[in-house]
Amino acid sequence: MKLVTDWFRRTFSDPQMVLLVMVLVIAFIGITFFGQMLAPAIAAVVITFLLDGPVNWLKRRGMHHLVAVITVYILFITVALITLFAVVPPLVRQVTQFINDAPAMVSSLQDALLDLQARFPSLISKAQAETWLANMGNEVANVGPRLLQYSLTGLTGAAAFVVYLVLVPVMVFFFLKDKQQIMGWFGRFFPSDKPLLEQVWREILDRAGDYARGKVYEILIVGIAAFVVYQYLTLPYATLLAVATGLSVIIPYFGAAAVTFPVALVAYFHWGFGHEMAVAVIAYLVLQALDGNVLVPLLFSEAVNLHPNAIIIAILIFGGIWGFWGVFFAIPLATVANAVLRGWRDRTLVTTGSKTPAA
Repeated sequence: MKLVTDWFRRTFSDPQMVLLVMVLVIAFIGITFFGQMLAPAIAAVVITFLLDGPVNWLKRRGMHHLVAVITVYILFITVALITLFAVVPPLVRQVTQFINDAPAMVSSLQDALLDLQARFPSLISKAQAETWLANMGNEVANVGPRLLQYSLTGLTGAAAFVVYLVLVPVMVFFFLKDKQQIMGWFGRFFPSDKPLLEQVWREILDRAGDYARGKVYEILIVGIAAFVVYQYLTLPYATLLAVATGLSVIIPYFGAAAVTFPVALVAYFHWGFGHEMAVAVIAYLVLQALDGNVLVPLLFSEAVNLHPNAIIIAILIFGGIWGFWGVFFAIPLATVANAVLRGWRDRTLVTTGSKTPAA
């Protein structure tokens, strides 16, 4: 007990440690308890965080701050409008169509599994086949309603939709334009001497910020490439599957495996077992291989260096706390946690080292 008491006294006798812990606790409480109320503002902050990289890139090449902000903002609005009018309508239609076709897909899959069991009775027993069929039928039949329910979460009415459609872009513009003034206003609430907090903040901007922006670019590139491939192969639900393929890169290791099943299921339902189905599945696997071995090294380089187990644990923890956005920002948040722990350790070593000679 004395060991814990001594550690607590030694650690929190440093004002920098206390300041860092206070900021983390306030941020966590604010997001947890007021996140839904402040959702438009949080969405605007997240988008601003993602757009800040391109703005800084243009400024480093000599462009004036306001001109860089307007250029990036116009590009953001253009991409948002293209997504709203060119992607959302076919996506909604295909989700609806998928819901209607789900029973037929389950039936065709059941027939294939029963045929496999009849051909290889020693490999798959009849009881096993029936259990798999029941579980598979329930899961596949629920995919459509889950997609539809998730697409409506957070936008439960016309008023909420208008708020996000109008208020968020306006807030994004002013966050980008007046970033320095806003940061300066917040800075007045902190002491002037805050080296530990500044160290953690710099690492968040350098590592987590680059990762989050790179992940958005990765989603767009993989999603667009998948859409082109699926359209070329005349695979049904091309928009829905392309969106799923793009979003699969959010969760390392598991996302690619999870989306393999719906791609294979749709290909089998459309063509049956044969050459076309094999080509569709192979094309999907090639896309994922190119993403993991070519695109990811180009976008991220050494921006994030975390152990795979740390990534999995971060996804489980932050996804459980904040849902989709927790999963999306799991690795940046893990990087933030890593930066906090490293700053904490460095500060402890500095404090201990400064006290040791005096003792």
